[in-house]
Amino acid sequence: MLGALGVVYGDIGTSPLYAFKEAVRAATAGGAPVPLAATGAISLILWALILIVSLKYAVLILRADNRGEGGIVAMLALLGARHAAAGTRQGLLLVVGLIGAALLYGDGAITPAISVLSAIEGLKVDAPALGRFVVPITLVILLGVFYVQRKGVARIGQVFGPVMLIWFVVLALMGVGGIVHAPQILLAINPLKAVEFIAHAGWHVSFAMMGAAFLAVTGGEAMYADLGHFGASAIRKAWFCLVLPALVIHYFGQGALLIVEPDAIENPFYRLAPDWAHYPLLALATLAAVIASQAVISGVFSLTQQAIQLGFMPPLRVVHTARDERGQIYVPAVNWLLALATITAVLIFGSSDALAGAYGIAVSALMAITTLLAALVALKWGYNPIAVFALNGTFLVIDLVFLAANSVKLFEGGWFPLVLAFTVAFLMLTWLTGNRLLEEQRKSLREPVESFLAKLASDPPVTLPGTAAFLATSTEGIPLALSRLVDRSRCLHERILLITVIYEEEPVIDVSERATVTLVASGIRKAISHHTCGMERVVLRYGFMQTASIPEGLKCAVASGLLPPEFIEDLTYFVGHEAVIPSSTHPGMAGWREGVFAFMKRNAERTGAHFGLPTRQVVEVGTEIEI
Repeated sequence: MLGALGVVYGDIGTSPLYAFKEAVRAATAGGAPVPLAATGAISLILWALILIVSLKYAVLILRADNRGEGGIVAMLALLGARHAAAGTRQGLLLVVGLIGAALLYGDGAITPAISVLSAIEGLKVDAPALGRFVVPITLVILLGVFYVQRKGVARIGQVFGPVMLIWFVVLALMGVGGIVHAPQILLAINPLKAVEFIAHAGWHVSFAMMGAAFLAVTGGEAMYADLGHFGASAIRKAWFCLVLPALVIHYFGQGALLIVEPDAIENPFYRLAPDWAHYPLLALATLAAVIASQAVISGVFSLTQQAIQLGFMPPLRVVHTARDERGQIYVPAVNWLLALATITAVLIFGSSDALAGAYGIAVSALMAITTLLAALVALKWGYNPIAVFALNGTFLVIDLVFLAANSVKLFEGGWFPLVLAFTVAFLMLTWLTGNRLLEEQRKSLREPVESFLAKLASDPPVTLPGTAAFLATSTEGIPLALSRLVDRSRCLHERILLITVIYEEEPVIDVSERATVTLVASGIRKAISHHTCGMERVVLRYGFMQTASIPEGLKCAVASGLLPPEFIEDLTYFVGHEAVIPSSTHPGMAGWREGVFAFMKRNAERTGAHFGLPTRQVVEVGTEIEI
């Protein structure tokens, strides 16, 4: 529970810095009195927290786990949409799911910016002259957050939970102090207060208010994304026992403050605290914002790793920053691209008020997609279709209403995370489609085992000592690197291993199920010791939350008695290095898009490094393939 406070609830926990303020500002834009707008906004935020976060995510969505793991990518794996053909229902589902995953990148760029900006803006409460330093200070803090990623956050993460525990306790205490001065705010518990205000405010004001109020539930999606790290039980207990009560009490306190002091609308969060507590609160809020940013960044790293393993993104360098803790990873390319997007957002928008227009639209779209996919998972698991349609349909309507409300902010900044998300989704789909085209060409060039063995028998190559391992993308035929090596060098090692790594649509594969070995051909070479040498195919299976290591997989095969130890003592790895050539003569993607795929292929992490192969034992065999 303590760990969940620091990771799962960092984002939604910092929403009081800006969510209520923006909702009341939107509500008063139509001329409504501040106290009346505050009551309507509080009622709307309360029931959004109950319906969207408590009932939909905590009670419903957390059930749609893939062997304990959550998130959009895990859900896509659960639905088996990974290998869906284009133009089919499953193919459409895959596209929708990948857009949902890409939306997290848009969220990941906005969350650190708005969280840290809104915290630092507390400087202007007591010293308005310091307002011009808010953006520079924010940029320095954000650069520091992204810089320390390479060092790992395992040790820092140990204090995240306790700090957020203090944060939520402080939020509750601040709220109680406000409620005491205007207890009539408790009438906002009645959902009719929100309904009445929305009904009389006019659609434009109502939509703007709902879009702003939605900021109070952004971060709720982290409950599902981080399911595998903490488990549903700890996440639910932390939410219902501490986070939800603290947030509700605090929001009611901010609402009570505006009933008594309507002019506090400029920054009700800091005005709710006593004057002497402003600077300590500023420090605590900044620390909480940094924690929220860190949680989002770590979530993006985890999502990237899953997407790479399932073939949705090119292999990127992934650094494990903690040997004894799963999930502590650092992806340099993603880190600095995300840093660039976040800093760009701060420079373009310049304040939390302006960023509020950019925030929410990506999260509301993601929540609607999650609800849809969860319904499909429930149907796949055999739940009553009528109950599924009634329950998920209700939540989907709520999601779509908030999505429509947020879409009003499209030209106020909502375009920014959407541009980021659709760029990532386009690259994902390009990589996925390009790899399918590439595999089709590999298949046409791949030599069948029978003809390859017949060629060896008719024209034996020179024998080299030791074992050669050839990496293969398929479990059939002869790898292109092997056939090309024999054709050009006329030599072959005494022992041949054809190694294929398969990522299953499960989070984790146990080491006992890691390797399978099948004999392709025996007696190709003379007997060594008491083992008959030949060609064997090794298939190594990993889950999408695991990092594949071929040396580790081969050790598992030896430990299981599937391979003799001498097979891996003197081992040379042959890896195909493919140069992709876009060609108009082959059916596939548009030429410019094939060029994008070729660029991604050239800049992806080398295959040997991706699978943990010792550099001095790797030989690359080049091949040009037209697609």
